[in-house]
Amino acid sequence: MPKATDTRAEVFTSLFAESRDALHRYIRRFVGSTETTKEIVQEAFLRTYRQGDSVRTLRAFLFSTARNLAANEYRHQRTVEKGALGEIAASGVESGSDPLEAEILQDERNRLIQEAIDRLPLQCRAAFTLRVFHQCCYKEIAERLGISVKTVEKHIARGLKDTHSYLQRRYEAGRPDRG
Repeated sequence: MPKATDTRAEVFTSLFAESRDALHRYIRRFVGSTETTKEIVQEAFLRTYRQGDSVRTLRAFLFSTARNLAANEYRHQRTVEKGALGEIAASGVESGSDPLEAEILQDERNRLIQEAIDRLPLQCRAAFTLRVFHQCCYKEIAERLGISVKTVEKHIARGLKDTHSYLQRRYEAGRPDRG
């Protein structure tokens, strides 16, 4: 007589075999990065396995869990980008209703951001650019650059800090004294 755990393992193995590729394609559309997609799919399967006994439709739970994880990753990426570069918009430079003026200010912002990034050390710049502009996960950056994930974390933190400091100095230097 088969044990309940044997049956559960068979059901889950079948779910994995039938759903893995479709789930991978589904999540890849949301996150863009193959490495991040793999991490999300793995986490979704793990969570589904842990909840397996309390879930009626495993496949629906699996896809829903993966979609929620992808949404969380997307929000996290947006937060990182805003934290790194979004403060430029709140720097006190106001544009009027003139579209030409707004375009000129945006060009200036972009130029200053590029200057700030260009001042970073080479490996730090590479890691920072891969994370902020290409949405690569830390593990993927580590593999591409041949460094540890911990080193990637340090590079990203330094990139954020140095870029923010540079932009803040530049904008404060350009402001007239407010007496």
